[in-house]
Amino acid sequence: MGASTARRAAISALTNFRGVPPRVNFKETPVKEVFSSNVFNEEVQRQRLPKAVFKKLQQTIRKGAPLDLSIADSVAAAMRDWAVEKGATHYTHLFYPMTGLTAEKHDSFLAPTEAGGALLEFSGKELVKGEPDASSFPSGGLRATFEARGYTAWDATSPAYILENPNGTTLVIPTAFVSWTGEALDKKTPLLRSMEALSSQALRVLRLFGKTDASKVFTTVGSEQEYFLIDRNFYYARPDLINCGRTLFGAKPPKGQEMEDHYFGNIPERVLACMLEVEQELYKLGVPVKTRHNEVAPAQYEIAPLFENSNLAADHQMLTMETLRRVAEKYGLACLLHEKPFAGVNGSGKHNNWSMATDTGENLLSPGETPHENAQFLVFCAAVIRAVNKYAELLRVAVAFAGNDHRLGAQEAPPAIISIYLGEQLQDIMDQIESGGAKSAKPGGHMEVGVTTLPRLPRDASDRNRTSPFAFTGSKFEFRAVGGGQSIAGPNTVLNTIVAESLDYIATKLEADKKLGKDFNKSVQNLLASIIKENKRVIYNGDNYVPEWPKEAEKRGLPNLKTTVEAVPHLISKASLELFAKYKVLSEKELHSRYEIYLENYIKTVSIEAQMTAVIARTMILPAALKYQQEVASSVAAAKAAGVTGKDLAAQEALLQELASTVSALQTKTSALAALAENHAHGDSLAHAKYIRDKLLPAMVAVRSLGDKLETIVSDDLWPLPTYREMLFIK
Repeated sequence: MGASTARRAAISALTNFRGVPPRVNFKETPVKEVFSSNVFNEEVQRQRLPKAVFKKLQQTIRKGAPLDLSIADSVAAAMRDWAVEKGATHYTHLFYPMTGLTAEKHDSFLAPTEAGGALLEFSGKELVKGEPDASSFPSGGLRATFEARGYTAWDATSPAYILENPNGTTLVIPTAFVSWTGEALDKKTPLLRSMEALSSQALRVLRLFGKTDASKVFTTVGSEQEYFLIDRNFYYARPDLINCGRTLFGAKPPKGQEMEDHYFGNIPERVLACMLEVEQELYKLGVPVKTRHNEVAPAQYEIAPLFENSNLAADHQMLTMETLRRVAEKYGLACLLHEKPFAGVNGSGKHNNWSMATDTGENLLSPGETPHENAQFLVFCAAVIRAVNKYAELLRVAVAFAGNDHRLGAQEAPPAIISIYLGEQLQDIMDQIESGGAKSAKPGGHMEVGVTTLPRLPRDASDRNRTSPFAFTGSKFEFRAVGGGQSIAGPNTVLNTIVAESLDYIATKLEADKKLGKDFNKSVQNLLASIIKENKRVIYNGDNYVPEWPKEAEKRGLPNLKTTVEAVPHLISKASLELFAKYKVLSEKELHSRYEIYLENYIKTVSIEAQMTAVIARTMILPAALKYQQEVASSVAAAKAAGVTGKDLAAQEALLQELASTVSALQTKTSALAALAENHAHGDSLAHAKYIRDKLLPAMVAVRSLGDKLETIVSDDLWPLPTYREMLFIK
């Protein structure tokens, strides 16, 4: 089947799609009965575990107490019996290697007996530790290829669950993944370490405020997920989407998102059916998804959960992405999670709503009714401001990779400059503090809508800023620079660690003043004033998209790390090495390994895209253009033979000339791209990454511009690739 034939077949298959039989029926099984039905959660544990075992396990889960290994056999037996009752034949230790994806190896419960029968076995030892091969996962030099041993360690704080399949089920046990020498080879281990570091420092501050009831502080996250859904027939007809996750060619359609008619619009029937099944699957797994809606770009959507502790939220976020991909297939759709699958169209982010809460349920970033009088809130808020200002480069590193480079700063997402939006009310309070003490807070009041039948709406004290990379939104900070296909574990590891350092700084200052007998309230006011004065450069409440902001940011001395290649070296700066080592989140070896992994990922990603660009240009676009050129040339020759001359033939000859020159340029630029892709820069990983950024990316853009130009010239019936106007608008 030719490429153009494949495109026509894709459209035909889509338009003749008749849907799938209903799969979800919340009338028969209400949502509240579905929720967490496949999770080995606290309720199941209470029912199935001996009381003493349950109590010890909950101490680990809720209070962060060390895991008592003596209870492992009892927990394993209960977990096995529960899973088998749900049809499980195998179990797997799920882990999160530095690929940014999930990994799993399935083992059977089955154990043959000497008598020829079989038992179902699952011991505490098997629950607590697994041993997958670590040699083929990214390690950044931590492990040589022949050093294959790696261990998975049971994470009791993230509950096990059942993964359903048409032919059976599997018990899934979330785990950490470490090397034989003890270094973290995953994204979960540093996240758990960072949560402990922040908890320790936050408790010091709370004790100074007389809070003795809290025994642990969690960071909480609610992560909004943006994604695209296109028909799977189109997906299979686009080699770039299959291999790279984004389109490497595609002319801007006559209509994109200019009419602003997709955002929050009516959800297409097939898409809504898919969403409902996604939600049902996530409910079973205990993922508290709350919101669904159309996003800004055509064919773009969003799903958002309620807040959970950072570790569980990160696990659930990975589950959400996997579920979106898996369920979409059932509805003849392909889920695209790339940050920029379509050039010139709004990309996909993952807004990371972050806060801090005690195990007694207190949100430490909730301002209350009188935020100017809430000294504890102001201290924790000031800690975040200081952290973001002092470690802006690290926050940028946390969201730095090839896919996100296409999105950040593209007038659809926050710029690469890290700044904080506080809002009118909180900004006013901080200004008062800097000037000597906060005396008042601007009230929110009410809005008069002007229609008597409508309710009188309470007005929030501050507006929202959707252009800021790090915005205070009421009782949390929203980190908006996280990429759509990215694990949130890395960004939250950085965020937890830098805030832990700020809380450490604050606690140390206040504890010193207390030893000297100074008035606590006075010490707090003085410290807050100094923090605001020293870190206010990072606060910006304006429009981050305007061209004046980068100039203003430069005057303030804020870093503007526009690309991954500029950002990643800050991961191994002296400040970074000292920070992560001090709080035992990442060792120097672990940081250097991640530095190498991030650069290697960037190099491989762009190299694959470059090779695919050349392949598509040569084997799909060029043949179509040459065929059309032949048709035009034949038409011109026929016209001349018929006696058509002069101005009557000029337009056809001009078209032929434009085709010939564009085809020639495409061949030249494609050959140049292929040659560049085969070369490697001399030097280390950073040198190679710079070569990729400075040489390969511009060459890809040059080839793409010519390919996109040809899409607007070549006859539509010859064009081999599904177009933007088809993929985005044919539902």
